[in-house]
Amino acid sequence: MKKKILVLGSHGQIGYHLCNFLKKKKYFVEKFDIEDHKKYDLRKSNLLLEKKIKDSNYVFFLAFDVGGSRYLKTYQETYDFLMNNLKIMKTVFSSLSKAKTPFLFASSQMSNMTYSNYGLLKLLGERITTKLNGNFVKFWNVYGIEKNLNKSHVITDFILMALKDKKIKMLTNGNETRKFLYAEDCSAGLEIIMKNHNKFKSANKELHLTTNKNISIIKIAKIIKKIAHLKNINVEILRGKTKDTVQLNKKNKNNNFLNKYWRPKNSINKGILEIFEFYQKNLR
Repeated sequence: MKKKILVLGSHGQIGYHLCNFLKKKKYFVEKFDIEDHKKYDLRKSNLLLEKKIKDSNYVFFLAFDVGGSRYLKTYQETYDFLMNNLKIMKTVFSSLSKAKTPFLFASSQMSNMTYSNYGLLKLLGERITTKLNGNFVKFWNVYGIEKNLNKSHVITDFILMALKDKKIKMLTNGNETRKFLYAEDCSAGLEIIMKNHNKFKSANKELHLTTNKNISIIKIAKIIKKIAHLKNINVEILRGKTKDTVQLNKKNKNNNFLNKYWRPKNSINKGILEIFEFYQKNLR
C-alpha cells in the first residue's frame, strides 16, 4: 500500500519541490496550503487538518510565514509576522499531538539567532517538536524555483533582476557567506529523514540539511552574470553599502550526522542554471 504523506506548506519553496519529488517516488501526496483555498488557513482551528493528519502516515510541517532576507528584513519585527507564525504552530502542533502521527518540523540554522524573531520562532518550534512524535531539521539556505515571488530568496531575486533589469543590485556589500542547498537535494534528504524517523528520534542528534560549503553572495551574483552572458544578457553587478542585517553574518557550524545517510548531488552552478532557464522560459 502506498504511504500517504501530508505536506503542510505545499506551495512554498521547499514544499513545491518536495511534493514533485515524492510523487515521482510513487508516494500518495496530500497538499495543504492556503494558496489553494482559505479552508487550508493554518492560523485557524481546522477540523480538516485534524482529519488529514490522522489519515496520514507522515507529515512534513513546512508551513510558515517566511521569505528571503528581503522579506524578513521588512516583516519579521511586525506584530502580524509573530502572530501568524504562533497561530500556525498552535494549530498544527495541537493536531499532531492529538493524532500522534510522526512528523518533521522544518526549522532553520537561524534558530540559535534569538535576536531574530524568525530564529526565535523556529527555536520554539524545535522545542515543541521534541515533546511530540516529531523530528526537526535545520535548513541551510535552500534555493530552487519559487512560486510566490513576493517572498522570494536571494538567488531567485538575482536571477529575476538579471532577466528583467539587466542588473543585479545587492542589498549588502556581498561579502557575507551562505551554504546554499538545491531544493532537489533537500527533498532527497527529507525522504531519508522520513524513512529513518524512529532511528533519528532515538539518536537524539540534530539534523542539518546543508552542503557544508560556504559561498559568498557576490560569488552567487557573478555565477548568474556568467550564465546570463552565455544567454546573451549583459548584466551589471551593483553592490550595496550595508552589511547583513538579518543574520548579522553569524557563523554557525553545521552538524554532519546526516552525512552518513545523505549527500547533495547538485553543484551550485548546475542548480542556478536550471532555475535561470526556468524563469527565462516562464517569466512574463
